[in-house]
Amino acid sequence: MLLSVKALHTWFKHQPEPIKAVDGIDFEIERGETFCLVGESGSGKSITALSIMRLLPQSGLQKQSGQVLFKSGQGEAVDLRALKESKMREIRGGRIAMIFQEPMSSLNPVFTIGEQILEAVKLHFPQLSASEAWERVMKALTDVQLPDPETRVNSYPHQLSGGQRQRVMIAMAMACEPDLLIADEPTTALDVTVQREILRLMKALQERTGMAILFITHDFGVVSEIADRVGVMQQGKLVETGTTDQIIHKPEHLYTQSLIAALPENLARHETHQVVQDQPPLIRLNDLAIHFPVRKGLLRRVVDQVRAVDGVDLEIPRGQILALVGESGSGKTTLGRGILRLTEPTAGQITFDNTDITGMKPAQLRQFRRNMQIIFQDPISSLNPRLSIAAILTEPMKVHGIGESREERIELARDLLQQVQMEEDALWRYPHEFSGGQRQRIGIARALSLEPSFIVCDEITSALDVSVQAEILKMLLELRRQHNLTLLFITHNIGVVEYVSDRTAVMYQGQIVEQGRTEDIVNNPQNDYTQQLIAAVPRVPL
Repeated sequence: MLLSVKALHTWFKHQPEPIKAVDGIDFEIERGETFCLVGESGSGKSITALSIMRLLPQSGLQKQSGQVLFKSGQGEAVDLRALKESKMREIRGGRIAMIFQEPMSSLNPVFTIGEQILEAVKLHFPQLSASEAWERVMKALTDVQLPDPETRVNSYPHQLSGGQRQRVMIAMAMACEPDLLIADEPTTALDVTVQREILRLMKALQERTGMAILFITHDFGVVSEIADRVGVMQQGKLVETGTTDQIIHKPEHLYTQSLIAALPENLARHETHQVVQDQPPLIRLNDLAIHFPVRKGLLRRVVDQVRAVDGVDLEIPRGQILALVGESGSGKTTLGRGILRLTEPTAGQITFDNTDITGMKPAQLRQFRRNMQIIFQDPISSLNPRLSIAAILTEPMKVHGIGESREERIELARDLLQQVQMEEDALWRYPHEFSGGQRQRIGIARALSLEPSFIVCDEITSALDVSVQAEILKMLLELRRQHNLTLLFITHNIGVVEYVSDRTAVMYQGQIVEQGRTEDIVNNPQNDYTQQLIAAVPRVPL
């Protein structure tokens, strides 16, 4: 046994009742094994990790109790909660290391990555000479396969990509050769191809060093690839533990069963919407290009162009759902915004319902936009915090002349909330009073308020838990059926693509490299990039 957590409680001060973030959990981690903690947002996974590391501010805590026994080397197990802070500092970062979810906020922006790793090495190995410490830094960066480590060691965090920054965080954690690595959602914000590389890297480092890993995630595909054992958390309690195979294929607790049932792989497939023969597509793009100028020098002259969308030809049949997939930076969102003329095209043609809207004047376009709407990825930043939900839903109606009076528009807003499965009393509340899933439902209701025929859905489920994601996807398919909607569904989740879309287009470096029926793209990809993308997706074996 390397780590044993017994009756761990972490309660936060709150009125009238304390928040029981971690409420009496027990688990053990053996040397060399990977233990995954899974559960929805707010279940207490990250607070468990921070409690083990003693990184929570004491001022906000109402109760913290239990034992965290840690056995390093051949010595006796020590209770981390009973250690003096000076002793805990020796273990923290040395014997137990942690990788955080967002590396950009974990790395210091004013120091190079080499300086930051060197600081950790010097702190835990003060006996090393300057050259030996630097050698350890370079070895750590080489071990995590950071491209060109001799150059990158002098780079600042903002000069690296998301995947490279996460590699640096792993290098910093591994430089001190820990016995236990705690990884808190380390691949959530990464593309599937980068995610696969990071997971392989962590597995290879584990095999070479024999360290144990506490891996926190909500992605069961990742769990099935790396976990030896799994613990499922719900509302601060550990409701079930077992081997990976037991949890995925033979879950006993009702909550675990509901999580597994909500995976896109387990949702019942919908029937593909049949295209009416000889009917023109609702959306047609001809050689569409969207370039952004790169300006340099005192006079800000244009020296280059970022070709975000580079000569795209695409058709979206009426009533169908087209999934647009690809890595971050491939141009998916820019293409979606370009279709709506929220981002102006550089060249090419956009045809909507047989009308060329490429050069349409703003006054004409404003009226036309009633037929084209967008649901944004982050609902909290796209909903005005100063407006009630009633105002958010009725303001677009008023602008476009829908409803004879305010009372009629309020009634229409009530119907919209009903369609997105929300109570009508939500009309008089504000965005901050809702959960992420509820805010996304409000975003969908706002898009539907103008009765559009086409909606761009930009990564609308990427920030949602798997059960909330399943509800949103089912609701979206039902709304498509009721309103005969045409959807452009931008995502990087192949499981969601398989469940929701009729056709799929794959985007890479601003171009569509492959498109066709979703089942053909997923099961028999032809393009090399598509093959890499599909192969990199972590799958839950059914």
